Amino acid sequence: MRSQRNSGLAGRLTLLVVTCLCAFHTTTAIDIPLEVLGHVNIEQLPTITDQAPSSLIAFPFDESFPMTCEAKGNPEPKFQWEKNGEDFDPYLDPRLMKEENSGTFVIPNNGNLTEYQGTYRCYASNKLGTAISKEIEFIVPNVPKFPKEKLDPVEVEEGQPFILKCDPPTGIPPLQIYWMTINLQHIEQDERVSTGLNGDLYFSHAVEKDSRRDYCCFAAFHRIRTIVQKTAMSVNVKTRGGDRSESANAILERKPSLLTPPGGSSEKQLVKGEDLELECIPEGIPTPQVEWIKIGDQLPVKAKLENHRKLLIVPRAQQEDSGKYMCRARNPLGEVVHYFTVTVEGPPEWESEPQSQLSMIGSHVHIKCSARGVPEPTITWRVNGQLLQDSPAANRKILGDAVFLQNAKASDSAVYQCEASNRHGTLLSNANIMIMNLQPMILTNNGEDYSAVEGKGVMMHCKVFSSPPSAITWSRDDSSESVAGPRFTFHDNGSLEIHSAEKGDVGQYTCLAKNTEGSSAIDAVLYIKDPTRIVVAPKDLQILKGSAAQLSCLAEYDESFSNDFELLWEKDNTQIVLNYTENPRYIMEDGYLNISDVSHGDQGVYSCVAKTPLDRDTASAFLMVLDVPVAPENLVLSEHKSKSVKLEWIPGDDHNSSPTEFIIEFEENKWEPGNWKELLRVPGNHNSAILRLHGHVEYRFRVYAISAIGAGLPSEPTERYKTPPSAPDKNPENIKIEGHLPHEMSINWEPLLPIEHNGPGLEYKVSYRRQDGQEEWTEHTVKRHSFVVRNTPTFVPYEVKIQARNNQGWGPEPRIVSGYSGEDFPSAAPDDVAVEVMNSSAVRVTWTRVHKDKLHGHLGGYRINWWRLRSLVDSKKSHGDKHSLAFPGDRTHGTVPGLTPFSEYSLIVMTFNGRGNGPGSHPVNFKTPEGVPEKNPVLRVTDVKRNSVSLAWAPPLEPNGILTGYVLEYQLINDTEEVGPLQAVNISNPDTTKWILHELEPLSKYKLYLRSCTAVGCGPVVSEESTTALETSLASVHGGISTQGWFIGLMSAIALLTLIVLIACFVNRNKGGKYSVKEKEDLHPDVESQGINDDTFCEYSDNDEKPLKGSQRSLSREIKAADSGDSLVDYGDEDVQFNEDGSFIGEYGSRKEKRASAEVKASTQTPA
Repeated sequence: MRSQRNSGLAGRLTLLVVTCLCAFHTTTAIDIPLEVLGHVNIEQLPTITDQAPSSLIAFPFDESFPMTCEAKGNPEPKFQWEKNGEDFDPYLDPRLMKEENSGTFVIPNNGNLTEYQGTYRCYASNKLGTAISKEIEFIVPNVPKFPKEKLDPVEVEEGQPFILKCDPPTGIPPLQIYWMTINLQHIEQDERVSTGLNGDLYFSHAVEKDSRRDYCCFAAFHRIRTIVQKTAMSVNVKTRGGDRSESANAILERKPSLLTPPGGSSEKQLVKGEDLELECIPEGIPTPQVEWIKIGDQLPVKAKLENHRKLLIVPRAQQEDSGKYMCRARNPLGEVVHYFTVTVEGPPEWESEPQSQLSMIGSHVHIKCSARGVPEPTITWRVNGQLLQDSPAANRKILGDAVFLQNAKASDSAVYQCEASNRHGTLLSNANIMIMNLQPMILTNNGEDYSAVEGKGVMMHCKVFSSPPSAITWSRDDSSESVAGPRFTFHDNGSLEIHSAEKGDVGQYTCLAKNTEGSSAIDAVLYIKDPTRIVVAPKDLQILKGSAAQLSCLAEYDESFSNDFELLWEKDNTQIVLNYTENPRYIMEDGYLNISDVSHGDQGVYSCVAKTPLDRDTASAFLMVLDVPVAPENLVLSEHKSKSVKLEWIPGDDHNSSPTEFIIEFEENKWEPGNWKELLRVPGNHNSAILRLHGHVEYRFRVYAISAIGAGLPSEPTERYKTPPSAPDKNPENIKIEGHLPHEMSINWEPLLPIEHNGPGLEYKVSYRRQDGQEEWTEHTVKRHSFVVRNTPTFVPYEVKIQARNNQGWGPEPRIVSGYSGEDFPSAAPDDVAVEVMNSSAVRVTWTRVHKDKLHGHLGGYRINWWRLRSLVDSKKSHGDKHSLAFPGDRTHGTVPGLTPFSEYSLIVMTFNGRGNGPGSHPVNFKTPEGVPEKNPVLRVTDVKRNSVSLAWAPPLEPNGILTGYVLEYQLINDTEEVGPLQAVNISNPDTTKWILHELEPLSKYKLYLRSCTAVGCGPVVSEESTTALETSLASVHGGISTQGWFIGLMSAIALLTLIVLIACFVNRNKGGKYSVKEKEDLHPDVESQGINDDTFCEYSDNDEKPLKGSQRSLSREIKAADSGDSLVDYGDEDVQFNEDGSFIGEYGSRKEKRASAEVKASTQTPA
């Protein structure tokens, strides 16, 4: 998007005056700009612009060696060379290659370079002065060689120290020493054997394996690409014969001493920036351990120990690393120490480097030069390449570290050289001192246009060259006054900087430069632009590998940049360049960056760059790519034992989702080859584990990581690891003692897995005895995992134990398990069975326990069987289906729910065990009180008139008591938010099945509610909707139909059919009760604990009972009889169980009782 803002010239700023002094270049070599030289021919002192390095090494593989010396000045400088302090003219040597108008010459590598070896210096001169280069040393290295020599064999007693000398030849550093055999195999080095800094090979004590005839020292000079070899050396270790006793070994032991350095102390000097290397190589038996201490201080943080702690290295040593160091070598017999006094010196460094200056005639010039270093550098002054004392001047003095020129003249222009040197190096600086007068020359173009972003800074330039320095003033819009204020900064180079530019800063500015020689001025115009800013920045994302990512970015910018605005995307500070051929996954469109199929390489910082020619804004977001962890690597087995091994691994890349755990799997090649199984889980911050193993198994292991993203790939498997055979580690588990028959006891157990056998020949020893006696154990050995003990007494406690063994021996001592022999049916029934009626549909049953001697097994609980004898509405008995509930455990009561109200029932109680049910108790009869009726099965509208509606209904199929009448309610529910008041009609005649509602509003919708009632209360509601009609239209239709013969015949047939259905329903009702799913849901909690009363089973919930607006129904629609619904108890012999508190633990089982649907004949008669 782009913000639309107006830009243009604003009101003028208050004009203030400011003046600055400006001179061209005050701290660097003076360069006369080309713009000045185009108008005035100004002479310049020579300046060295390029030169060869201080050391130029003639490597044999280089073709030539340039001695570079380039300079500039006006007039053009001329060049001269010195070699070793004497004049050297390259033009006199035809072998040297020269370049025109240059001081550079090239030495060709023609094989004869020694005569050019030496120290060179270049002089660049014109009539104003002379500049000199640093000294350049041209080095021609010799090819290093070991001398040809015959070396005697080294004879050494076993246990004694010895040293093999290398004495490498000198050459161009760095030097690297290698000790190898003739076959170029490295000599193994450790705490006993090591190479010193001088290249010698040190042995703290000799052992027999040190004897060999091909110890070779190789010296490698990498810069000249040369490796030279010393004559092979022979070592013969004389052993102490066959005496290997402890006393002989004790004689060999001795306290430490140092092979190097000698003595108790030494001094070490080095140059700052070099690596400090201190070495202590001890000898002794046992091999001494070395430790390092800095006296009075801690070892430098950057210090490191190498060569088995024998070498202390402090990289890039500084002055603070000076001091006293100590090494200590110790073993159980004693210790030895050596002290190092370390001094870190340094080459010269500039404290104040002389600077080139442009000064006016008659001024005083101050040239300062100072340097620091260790030792203190010596300062040498030169002018035009000559020592200052060899070129005296009356107005020049040296005071301390500075040269002073008083009342300088144009002829005092010269090149001054300051050289600082000590034994570690030399610094040289040329300072061009120009003495001249020149009127101001403004080098910046006139009429420049500048643009600035509102709120940002802008710099308007006014580059001036003059001597003496000019006074610079900036004014605005043809005003004679100059601008100033806290937002304006005037720089020494003449530029005007405006901070936090405002719209009012727009306008024309003038730069005026004045000095004693004259003045000059230029104009510039400033425009202010709206800033570019990102208004919708990309947000950090976490993306699963393989999915798509989208980053969004929206920016505003000045409308003048419509053709120059760019919205770019960068990844990790590198611009994303679209190439649909090479990288089609990146799509940039309308400020969105879409990346498809994200990979790990897409992770990084993505930056949206909104860019105009004047400014830019950037916003970044981090895209994190999530993936499952990479497979662990480098699995290593260690600490090998007969039944365990240690596994270590290196975790793979976690892909930004740290492992929560590692899973170790195993595979064995005997029982289930190729099948990997989980062995162990360890936390995600571990990388090793001790694995407990079985005997006589060949294992392989692998590891994979699990993170929040998922499971990674498994590692490569380890090599095979075979454990030896062993006795079993465990005995069978989950031993079950069961008695399926009265005189048998069956013993079963889980067999050991094949991998748990730990070896061949597995079998089990089964031991058993009676628990209540002092019998000896009866033992049997079997290979299967079951055993049957026969001829046991009925339900007697036994002790059993099972032990595993194989060819290697017995498993651990088994634990003893108790159990009983076979059960028989209980032989007694509960006594004192009593029934307490709780409400119309539930009773509480109590009884006395059956004695345990009559149980003949484990008590399973008690079971109540009950059946309905008859409904109390009529006197006809109809024996209903039997129902059953089981109450587990030892208890004396239970609650029977779901009974039909106003009925007579009978029940019995029995106990049961694992074998089955015992005999039942004497039957107990009881009656349930009245309840509320069921919902009426049918309610329908039979006739509709202008002010009345005729209704007909069927009585409830299960009245649950003596019907006392009906409650008929109705209310107006026209298509509005409000409903009319609820009006009620109490119908006291229970035989009434039809009614006419009068005085209704014409053409209005009503909702009608009907409930059946007993003395206890009213039952659930059934509802219907109806709309009254216009009398004219409905009356004509009604009159036309009701007078037809076929209509009268149809109504008579319907009335007869309805009577038949009602009679069938009445008969069916007396067959036995069912209760509804609603009652099942209400009774599912603990009936006893909730204090059940009669009202509990009278509540109902139906959307139809709510006086809310309903949908319009057709007057002629078909009315379906209400379904009796699912019942909680379906009669049958299946067991239904309750928890100890009486709640359900099972479902009823019985035959489902079917009920008939009923239709009620429509009638227009009004009750009398």
